[in-house]
Amino acid sequence: MGFSGHLVFARSERPLLEAPLFNSTGPGLRDDVHEWQPRPGGWQTLQLEQGIWEDEHLSILVEWTGAPACVADVSDSSIALMTGLDTNGRRWQAWLNRDNAAALLVEEPEDVDDVSLWIATPEFDEAIGRKRAELDADVPADAEGALMWASAAGVAAAAHQPRIEELLRAQETFVEELFDALLDELGFPEAAPSAPQP
Repeated sequence: MGFSGHLVFARSERPLLEAPLFNSTGPGLRDDVHEWQPRPGGWQTLQLEQGIWEDEHLSILVEWTGAPACVADVSDSSIALMTGLDTNGRRWQAWLNRDNAAALLVEEPEDVDDVSLWIATPEFDEAIGRKRAELDADVPADAEGALMWASAAGVAAAAHQPRIEELLRAQETFVEELFDALLDELGFPEAAPSAPQP
């Protein structure tokens, strides 16, 4: 079983869990949150179990931190929809592990009674191919949006659009690794390796 939930990435001098949007979720929240190794400059990633995050929380978090932030909606570690928002309200989105996304997003015909039979047909393969092509056509604009968002976050513009596009087309067993790699490539300072436990 992979992870399903949200990865929240934002900058704050205070722990992100102190953000007001987390105050209303109840005292048991900490059991459902894993804090990743922080990155230099106050950049933090929270891994939230399913059901804690709501769509409007991203704009609340950007307002509280005064900095761009992003969130990835992860399903079973195999697919994620990443959404970034800057302080001017500009938003971008991109699918991670887009081949898995294509299989998830393809619409089944109305006359299909048994989905398990349909996915074994050539028609299903064709439908996935069309959906994959649609997602692929969005990659350049998605990469440009990600680069503009990173620039608004004030990170060094070391990233090049072809490399970001390559990551958006990449396939990883664990989509969380792709999320982390994308942040690295966008120029966010890399987290120090965690020290081994004694």
